[in-house]
Amino acid sequence: MSLDVNLMAIRPTSVYDGNITHNLGSMARQVHVGNALTLYDVMWRPDEHGMVYAHHIADYLDIGFNVLLSEPSFFSTFNPENGWGSYEGLVEFVYKYRNACWENPDAELHISR
Repeated sequence: MSLDVNLMAIRPTSVYDGNITHNLGSMARQVHVGNALTLYDVMWRPDEHGMVYAHHIADYLDIGFNVLLSEPSFFSTFNPENGWGSYEGLVEFVYKYRNACWENPDAELHISR
């Protein structure tokens, strides 16, 4: 005879975290990703559009990434004058965020603005 003891807990685990300046919000508002949404809506305010999980925004991030790549000279005109943030920084952020969403489609979005 034996005694088996097992304590189990399910706790939230972060599978990705990122941070980007609000100074790039103006640039993100110029990136139209479909369904009357902009990259800003998808990244900064997904909760206001019923987006709760990574799979809700992954395709929008992919579209946004490709739109950003299609017109670097246009989007660079929205670089913040104060130097905090850049076109290249937004492109890199969206790329990593998109990939994390693809790899973790069931992850819940937790956005702090």
